[in-house]
Formats: sequence, C-alpha cells, structure tokens
Amino acid sequence: MEGALPLAAPLGQMEVFQALQRLHMTIFSQSVSPCGKFLAVGNNYGQIAIFSLSAALSSEAKEESKKPMVTFQAHDGPVYSMVSTDRHLLSAGDGEVKAWLWAEVLKKGCKELWHRQPPYRTSLEVPEINALLLVPKENSLILAGGDCQLHIMDLETGTFTRALRGHTDYIHCLALRERSPEVLSGGEDGAVRLWDLRTAKEVQTIEVYKHEECSRPHNGRWIGCLATDSDWMVCGGGPALTLWHLRSSTPTTIFPMRAPQKHVTFYQDLILSAGQGPCVNQWQLSGELKAQVPSSSPGLLNLSLNQQPAAPECKVLTAAGNSCRVDVFTNLGYRAFSLSF
Repeated sequence: MEGALPLAAPLGQMEVFQALQRLHMTIFSQSVSPCGKFLAVGNNYGQIAIFSLSAALSSEAKEESKKPMVTFQAHDGPVYSMVSTDRHLLSAGDGEVKAWLWAEVLKKGCKELWHRQPPYRTSLEVPEINALLLVPKENSLILAGGDCQLHIMDLETGTFTRALRGHTDYIHCLALRERSPEVLSGGEDGAVRLWDLRTAKEVQTIEVYKHEECSRPHNGRWIGCLATDSDWMVCGGGPALTLWHLRSSTPTTIFPMRAPQKHVTFYQDLILSAGQGPCVNQWQLSGELKAQVPSSSPGLLNLSLNQQPAAPECKVLTAAGNSCRVDVFTNLGYRAFSLSF
C-alpha cells in the first residue's frame, strides 16, 4: 500500500498513520451474513471488516461491540462490491472477484477460497468491478464495471459462461427482476439496459437523459443507482431520481432531489435513496419526501437492509460512504449508533 509504514514503525507513528487512514476512508460496499448477525464492510484500502450486529444491538453492548471483530486485507485496491451466498462472502476489486467462507471469516481464518478474473480483451486490462449481482435460481453471479460488459459466472463450476455487450461506457449498477430472468444495468453512457438472461440479449433500452423531465445536463448523463420491483424501476445519478414504468418505458414520478443519488432501494411502500449529502432520504412513490434522516457521513454511497428471517432482532438499515463510520438505523426515523471501521 502506498505510504505504508515499515513494520517496525514506532507506536506513535503507527497511530498517526491509522488516524490518517480513517480520516481519508471511503466505504464502498456492505454485505450481511447469511445468518443475519454479521455485517461485512469493504473500504478504499482493500480491507474488509466484519462487525457483529447482534453484539452491537445487544442491551449489554459496549464501545468495543461497535468495532470490527476482525479486519483483513482482501484486495490490493478498493473493495467496490460485495454479496453473500448461503456460505460465501464474495468481494470484487480491480479486475477480480474473490470468495471467502463465512464460517472461516468468523473464526478469523480469512484465507481466500478462490479468485476469478473475467475474460478481458487484453491481459493488461484491469477494470474495476463495480457491481456484483446474485441470480439465485441459476446459481450464477453477474459482474460489471470498467470494461462496459456484464460477465455471467456459474458459481458451481467457477467458469464465465457469457458476456453481455451493449453499454458504451463504464457500468455502475445492476438490479435483478426476480420474477423473470432479467437484469437491469446502468452506467456512464446514460442508458439503463434490460437483458433477458435466457437469450443473453438486450431487450429494452431507456436513455434516461433524453427525457426532458429527467435530464440535468449540468450533472451529466451517468446512471449511478437503480432498483426494480416487478414492472417498476427507480434510477438516478446525473439525471434526476425517477420512477419508471418499465413495460411502457414511461417516467411516472420525478423526485425533487438536487444532489446526485448513488444508491436507491424499494422498501415496503417507500423508496430509500442516498448520495451526495449527509442524509438517508425516504420517498413516497408519489414523489413526496417523507423524511431526511441525518447520517454521520458527509456523503453516502451504499445502503444495506438486513432482512434475514433467521435474525429478526438484527433487522436494521446500515448506511456508509465518505467516512470510516457505518450508521445503524434500528427504525427508519433516526440513527441509533455508528459502527467504526
């Protein structure tokens, strides 16, 4: 790591170095364990920290309960994305995805199980992998990022089976339509593309910035976040955060939020979003802003909803971004406390 201190650095220097690291930390990714009791968090230094949600939420929680159980070096560069399967934690960085056994991570074993690199056009190409998406019915993983393609990997064999091409620039985000084997992707080219996973074909394209009501040329055309629920999609970034009816490719609600949004999700009858600015935004589907809940970060990059049925006592929303803190919301109305990387 650039600027790393020698192992024999005096204690005072090490503390200063660690304090500077925390000051300049960005948390890019989060993933809840399959049991729902633990949270993995990935930062810009390639580290993954594991927090015990059950310990931090306990009535006997101490300050130590809000610090990582374990921290390990996972990638050379930032940990841009993470997802969890029934047994594995999958993390993505520059050019590769790695697998870790949750059971071993919790025992502080932390040896990678495997790593894979999609088939890039040249051996010199090391694009960022910004987004990971599980397709449980097919036992596959979709990776997307800097090479403008969606790579589909069979999780049983570890082989890359298909590449979906159509984006002309960097891909930022993916979302799965669970009822049908379709995936949505959005990126720097300003398009949201809908792919049929059965045929590996692009079946719909929405160029959001070309719709006058969504367009904000001063912010650019990039799509930084998207989510889907049945026939509905919400997306934002440079263009305004907008709710779309997919079947008719119609924008139905424009949310009055000036700052570009970096993460969005459907939750019950609400839409939650976060981005530039220190708040988690709660929207009615009609476009009305129900609440803005302050966070401890100046800007947020990712939200994680822990809805694992195995751990109802750990049902929380966590939010992270331009800070070493992960805010924990036990209900949507206020921040209960923060975990600290």
